[in-house]
Amino acid sequence: MTRVIPHLSVDGNKVAWAKFEAAKRRLNYSLLGLGLPVRSKVEEPENGLFYEFLADSPGSPVMTGHDFGVITINLAEADDAERERRRVQLNEPYRTILGHFRHEVGHYYWDRFFADEENAAALRSVFGDEREDYAEALKRHYETGAPVLWQENFISSYATTILGRIGRKPGRTIFTWPTHWKRRPRLACLWRLAGRTNPLWNCPVTRPESFDTMVESWFSLTYMLNNLNRGLGFPDGYPFILSDAVVKKLRFVHEIIGKRTSSQR
Repeated sequence: MTRVIPHLSVDGNKVAWAKFEAAKRRLNYSLLGLGLPVRSKVEEPENGLFYEFLADSPGSPVMTGHDFGVITINLAEADDAERERRRVQLNEPYRTILGHFRHEVGHYYWDRFFADEENAAALRSVFGDEREDYAEALKRHYETGAPVLWQENFISSYATTILGRIGRKPGRTIFTWPTHWKRRPRLACLWRLAGRTNPLWNCPVTRPESFDTMVESWFSLTYMLNNLNRGLGFPDGYPFILSDAVVKKLRFVHEIIGKRTSSQR
């Protein structure tokens, strides 16, 4: 599924490429376990996925993003120091290579599962109107910051900007669900195994039948993980707060994905 790799003659690029492929494999593992379609553009030219790992060049910075099934990741994100610098500069609580993959593949699944009139009205009742101009929303966000009490309705301050459109296609809401919905089942499963003798590799990644069970397990697990990290002097492992409004959004995504994947089996 990788269409473009970095120049391996450049120092450090082989290591960076290995980091990207490891993150991509982890992403695909969780996607397949959740029943989501994972196909390359070789298999499905119209609806498949390709990845391009590109490096900045003088006068030509690489933008990490998604465009009609092609996900581009800037090679600089493999550098831990540079990635942390960008995280601080953009005031992000979380920035990892795997996080980039999850975020961008969310655009792809938006096109596959949400970009139709059937879901438009329901989606707007939960997320808001996505037809606002995204460039203007982003400009406003970086100039004035997030709205007061944004935590009551959004998973992050950046998420307050994502009701607009991005790229050439109108109505492509950038969901935060790839990061927050797809990582739950695997970790919640490990939580259930705590104190047991079962080897961890016997814990499959599957979507629980009950969304409420998944959320309940997630709250318990992240409480434990965050307190463990704090006890060691590390930042929170899960630096987000799931308000009732955010849980409602995740429930909506969970139900739509469940219906679509079930109908395609």
